[in-house]
Amino acid sequence: MEATQILMTEHRVIERVLAALESGTAKLEAGESVRPEFFLEASAFIAGFADGCHHKKEEGVLFPAMEANGIPANGGPIGVMLADHELGRAYNRSLRAAAQRLQVGDTSVHWQIIEAARSYIALLRGHILKEDMILFPMADRVIPGEEQDQIRKDFEHVEHAETGEGVHEKYFALAESLEREALGKIS
Repeated sequence: MEATQILMTEHRVIERVLAALESGTAKLEAGESVRPEFFLEASAFIAGFADGCHHKKEEGVLFPAMEANGIPANGGPIGVMLADHELGRAYNRSLRAAAQRLQVGDTSVHWQIIEAARSYIALLRGHILKEDMILFPMADRVIPGEEQDQIRKDFEHVEHAETGEGVHEKYFALAESLEREALGKIS
């Protein structure tokens, strides 16, 4: 399996959480009651898996390998992806802060949750599309096959040594829990 296939598989899990977050956000906007913890758990998934594991693999392993094989980090597609990562972090901080305020009873933050969640969802959907359709095929073309094994090993290092054993299982279970809650009545 190419290293980019691993990242695209992770994209599918992230998209499941985006869909759940979108559903929870729509319910909140419609005036339905949504547990603040739903948004805090979605934010924890974003920080821990999407950013803490997935983006860490891209920023620490894939992008440097692409750069070493002739793709400039600044002013090109890698630079765009890095800027998206930073913007996503800002949206997630806003989502988490508003959800924490909602958790202590401040219902005036509904619009902040909705805005931060919708902004993050739109950003990530576009970001994933750009990576899947443009950046990853580019990586597959420029990174020689003999370097792919090392990239996969480095990905495993990020998953296990840096983020802890069982991190994928933990976040996959959280993604499933958020999906179930979003499909049912969130209260």
